Amino acid sequence: MADSMDEDMPEEALPLRQDLTCPVCQGIFQDPVLLPCSHSFCRECHQKSFQVNKKCPVCRKECEEGQAIANRALSSACESFLKQSNWGSIRKHAPPAEESCNLHLKPLVLYCEKDEEPLCVDCVTLHNTHTLWPLSEGAPMCKKELGFKVQIFAKKVETYKKTTRKLSNAMEYIKYQAEQAEKQIKVEFERLRMALITEEALRLKALAVEEEEKIAAVQELIDSTNEDIASMNKLSDALKREMGNEDLALLRNFQKVKREAKWTRGDPYLPEDSLLNMGKHVGALSFKIWKNMQNHVKYNPVVLDPNTASPWLSLNADLSTVKESAERLTAPDNPDRFDPCVFVLGAEGYKSGKHRWDVIVGDNPRWIVGVCKESVPRKKKFTVSTSRGVWSIGLSKGVYTVSTPERTELQVQQRPERIRIKLNLDKGEVSFWDGGTAKHLVTLTHKFDEMMYPIFGPGLYSTPTILAPGKIAVHTS
Repeated sequence: MADSMDEDMPEEALPLRQDLTCPVCQGIFQDPVLLPCSHSFCRECHQKSFQVNKKCPVCRKECEEGQAIANRALSSACESFLKQSNWGSIRKHAPPAEESCNLHLKPLVLYCEKDEEPLCVDCVTLHNTHTLWPLSEGAPMCKKELGFKVQIFAKKVETYKKTTRKLSNAMEYIKYQAEQAEKQIKVEFERLRMALITEEALRLKALAVEEEEKIAAVQELIDSTNEDIASMNKLSDALKREMGNEDLALLRNFQKVKREAKWTRGDPYLPEDSLLNMGKHVGALSFKIWKNMQNHVKYNPVVLDPNTASPWLSLNADLSTVKESAERLTAPDNPDRFDPCVFVLGAEGYKSGKHRWDVIVGDNPRWIVGVCKESVPRKKKFTVSTSRGVWSIGLSKGVYTVSTPERTELQVQQRPERIRIKLNLDKGEVSFWDGGTAKHLVTLTHKFDEMMYPIFGPGLYSTPTILAPGKIAVHTS
């Protein structure tokens, strides 16, 4: 310890000891090095200090790596001092008193606001351009700043807790989604399974009917042939009896017997189309089943994305119908969801090609249908317009409008209940048609440079907006 070392040292040796003390570790120099600024330090102390700050710890002048040179004279003086003072067994790098300056060994009584560290009175010259405070004033300043950080962390903790609750709710919602999806998958497979079972029963019944008919026809042929055999045996027996008569009697009855012994019926044979039509029953069976399953399959060119739906919208199980919810639904506030705007997007976005879908708006007094950019705002209200990334038509207060910046009115002769949207991204066109009469309403053009999504604003009315199913056709070659 520095104090115990000073007590064991003769009074006249104290000044020399201070001259041979490293200002960093407060121990006698060990392998000292000299900096260009003329200050010396233990080599190890200099290396550690240089890793933190490339400045002299005493005068704070900048120094570059490799500028420190060995101070052999100082090293020899330290070795001689230690031998003469008999301090070889005393620990060299003894730390200074806890509340003393490492550099000047004086009490720490000041606080530097810029460097944020305590100083002694001798350190003032090294901080002459800095604002210095007494410790009694510096400590409250630091406590105040740390207090602000405590408040910040407290607010962050509350925010993180809220986020945790939201994440927990999202996790429960994911479980709910999985439950609903599982239920819908089972319903659809059960429906298709029943359709397959019905198809199987019909095909087995057709096979059984044809089998019964063919077998009955062959059995009838067998019975007829057996009757012919019995008739021929009877004729043969009659001929044998005549052959056993006297010659004169045989000759007298010969012509009659010969006439009666004639067989005019044709020989039996298995006619054509007697066997089962195997091609009809099992030929290309899977394709025929698949083709017949068209009657049980519904195809929607566009389905809705529930993760984008406003909490005020309710979607049906197969995501093809949307209407107002009686109450605000509990749904995670994920980035894709529209809130407060009452919209929902299609589940698939498009970047190229031609796409077409029909929307049944019925007699709803207010609706918007069209396409929008993926970057359309989700968390704030906005005016539906091409300038905001929405290309659409809509109905509100009995007026049909096109979503141009100036809200162009659309003249409609007959109220359309079915709107057809045709999107041609390669030509940069989106056109709207009356799906019932196939009459063109309006075409908007733009060079679409983003992923485009179908957008639906069904309005807050109980009448559902329905995505009409598309036609299914099986093509073979």
